[in-house]
Amino acid sequence: MVPSWSGRGKAGIRRPASVGEVGQDEVAVVVAFNDAINAADLDALVALMTQDHRFVDSAGGTVEGRVACREAWSGFFESFPGYRNVFDTIVETAPGQVTADGRSECTFEPLDGPARWHAVVADGLLAEWRVEEP
Repeated sequence: MVPSWSGRGKAGIRRPASVGEVGQDEVAVVVAFNDAINAADLDALVALMTQDHRFVDSAGGTVEGRVACREAWSGFFESFPGYRNVFDTIVETAPGQVTADGRSECTFEPLDGPARWHAVVADGLLAEWRVEEP
């Protein structure tokens, strides 16, 4: 089931109106991870990463490991204040794999626009966060 996105949660963060039973935990982890990105909450973001977390950007650049990803996100939040992702749809595509479609909002034009995110969730944490153009 693909949840519809309606209303805004605490601090203006969009929340799913409903999430199906299948993949609910994985979807919730991805939503929490994205909430941390939207709030530029580095501690919450890192707490949701596996030790060997991998980030892959839309150009194929990769950052691996929780420590390296923390540093990368810290620099990103500093460089692009107000950056946020808005999910239009989110669904578990396979066990432990979630895909979201929507858009990024940023004053830096190359980062502003439609996007797709793929996440791999393992034991309640994000093992991979991959961004691509839809």
